Amino acid sequence: MAAPLSPPRLLPSGDSAITVEFSRKIDDEANRRVLALDRSLMSEPIAGVTETVPTYRSLLVHYDPALIDFATLSQKLVELARRPVSASDKTRRWRVPVAYGGEYGIDLEDVAKTLRTTPDDVVARHIAGDYRVAMLGFTPGWSYLSGLQESLHMPRRQNPRLLTPAGTISVGGVQAGIQCLAGPSGWHLLGCTPVRTYLLHREPTFLLEPGDRVTFYQIDAKTYVELERAAEHGEIIAELIAA
Repeated sequence: MAAPLSPPRLLPSGDSAITVEFSRKIDDEANRRVLALDRSLMSEPIAGVTETVPTYRSLLVHYDPALIDFATLSQKLVELARRPVSASDKTRRWRVPVAYGGEYGIDLEDVAKTLRTTPDDVVARHIAGDYRVAMLGFTPGWSYLSGLQESLHMPRRQNPRLLTPAGTISVGGVQAGIQCLAGPSGWHLLGCTPVRTYLLHREPTFLLEPGDRVTFYQIDAKTYVELERAAEHGEIIAELIAA
């Protein structure tokens, strides 16, 4: 049996939440521990815990101070967090269609120039990646992906845009992302997907979950329009290839 892992850092977040921090940097191993603790709290609920919010490197645990105090909850969280992370959990794998460049990815040409390569090569590198959903955040359905090839690491834009399109596929720093709703962004826009990672009245409302794996494949403008029309009617057009 594997030895227990080192304890995380516990930080009070106001008077009714605890941040369980596993690392101070973006780290896949830390993220696995975050998601493992989140699963443990779902399968073994602690009385008084009201909500959990997983991030790249920490889990925010909300609780009711009338039902459990900080010290007691902290001890229980440390005990759960020190358990070895199971490698037996099934992982869902999704294939997500993307139209790259042109009106769909207005930064593709500039990214290629910065990396001293061609737009086609940038697309090929992006498609070759095997990504992992590390967290959801910022806006509904915004999926932060780890696993971006080092050759595609790019500093974020010096001047963020106030509005970028829904469905944008982008890279920023060491991360890749899927932006579901239109909104501001300082990332580099490579393409766009018709996939709705969030749709309010669909079941499921959120398509991707932390821990899922994602790969991308290229589509042309005609296919994008066809899939966009299907997605508007609530169809799940991303391909679930493993669960």
